[in-house]
Amino acid sequence: MASDLRRVTRALLSVSDKTGLIDLAAALHAAGVELVSTGGTRKALADAGLPVLDVSDLTGFPEMMDGRVKTLHPKVHGGLLAIRENPEHEAAMLAHGIGPIDLLVVNLYPFESTVAAGKPYDDCIENIDIGGPAMIRAAAKNHGDVAVVVDADDYATLLAELAETGGATRLATRRRLAAKAYSRTAAYDAAISNWFMAELGETTPKYRALGGVLAEPMRYGENPHQAAAFYRTPEKRAGVATARQLQGKQLSYNNINDTDAAFECVAEFDPARTAAVVIVKHANPCGVAEGATLAEAYAKALRCDPVSAFGGIVALNRRLDAEAARAIVEIFTEVIIAPEADDEAVALVAAKKNLRLLVTGGLPDPRAPGLTLRTVAGGFLAQSRDNAVVDDMDLRVVTKRAPDARELADLRFAFRVAKHVKSNAIVYARDGATVGVGAGQMSRVDSSRIAAWKAGEAAREAGLPESLAKGSVVASDAFFPFADGLIAAAAAGATAVIQPGGSMRDADVIAAADEAGLAMVFTGHRHFRH
Repeated sequence: MASDLRRVTRALLSVSDKTGLIDLAAALHAAGVELVSTGGTRKALADAGLPVLDVSDLTGFPEMMDGRVKTLHPKVHGGLLAIRENPEHEAAMLAHGIGPIDLLVVNLYPFESTVAAGKPYDDCIENIDIGGPAMIRAAAKNHGDVAVVVDADDYATLLAELAETGGATRLATRRRLAAKAYSRTAAYDAAISNWFMAELGETTPKYRALGGVLAEPMRYGENPHQAAAFYRTPEKRAGVATARQLQGKQLSYNNINDTDAAFECVAEFDPARTAAVVIVKHANPCGVAEGATLAEAYAKALRCDPVSAFGGIVALNRRLDAEAARAIVEIFTEVIIAPEADDEAVALVAAKKNLRLLVTGGLPDPRAPGLTLRTVAGGFLAQSRDNAVVDDMDLRVVTKRAPDARELADLRFAFRVAKHVKSNAIVYARDGATVGVGAGQMSRVDSSRIAAWKAGEAAREAGLPESLAKGSVVASDAFFPFADGLIAAAAAGATAVIQPGGSMRDADVIAAADEAGLAMVFTGHRHFRH
């Protein structure tokens, strides 16, 4: 409707990211729009030969206090907030010499990138924008009359609409831009709040803010009837959110979830010490192994559960090379994620057009602090990331027999993996490779039996005469509440056990381990993952 249109006669532009600025301003000037600007934005426009009014000329006050005060003035906010065709507002504007501002183009001080770059505290504080959010909120509130643009991606759409309407904006556009503006200031404030809480060491603030930037909309969520989207947060943790996709079709919701699980698990293995490969299916590792090369590690990981590996996610802790790529593409794989990839490896993967290849530039630090979230009805749970690492734990031998050097190495390996298996978790491992994984069962003894069965199935698949669990070690993510789970492990052929300990029946479990001739160590750390 014609009444929805609002002509743009004056625009205030103040941006830290100047992408597309000159083209936008030039088009506005050509359309007869008066340009008002501040600081570096005004200088950029003037240097481009565009006539631009400094905001201090508009307000009658100079920028002061190192630029902290420049737009916080009635002649700016009055121009944004005044309701057109409201007699009282019009009278106030006339009485105080306030001219209308019909278009606001603002993007905020780069607080998020300043924090991500690890800048000092004072630098982060100075990059907290005050005037920008205030103007954005004012313009968005008055979207009945004022258009507000906070994203350079909207410049072209804005200019197209101005051209179509003879220099006006439509109400539907102003509403959409206003909603986006409030989302931007909310995400910005969330980033500041969470950084401040982290600086203070506050783990349970009264108000917990969340914010993210849309990475891409998903075709659907876990199931086709669920809507979904992928958002990035300011945390620059190497992984699927920061990765470059070199090839393959769009990642799905489940792909992203599983790829994150795989990459976090493989990050437990120091690439300077060993090559490591993790194969994940439905967020659970179904094969994990170390090796002298990635190809060797992949072969060992695949042997653990070749059936589940079909259609899985493969994560590597080193640069993907041609030998490993050649082996991985032999079976159907959804995603490969690695810190980097050789050109020959990229070419080999490219032969599988739907196979996604992601490179991250590094590995996430398993010891780094962070936050994990889970929604519940009417709220959400927030907790610190499980950043306990077995190499930092004081392992306590509790049985008559201590593990030998090989067993101890495999125990550490198995506990690294158990940290990333859904609870109740039981992991059998031997010679730096999983040989059986039991995940997500309601009882620990069931997980132990399933893991042992998997080890037997893997042996049959490989044409071996006895279960891969023979001579293995076992890791449990939490204590054995009864001796039955441990007895099941011993029956499967395990020789050593690693578990947190702490059960009221620890003495019974230790006695059962001694009777079976098992070596057992306690970590004192539980790794529940629900």
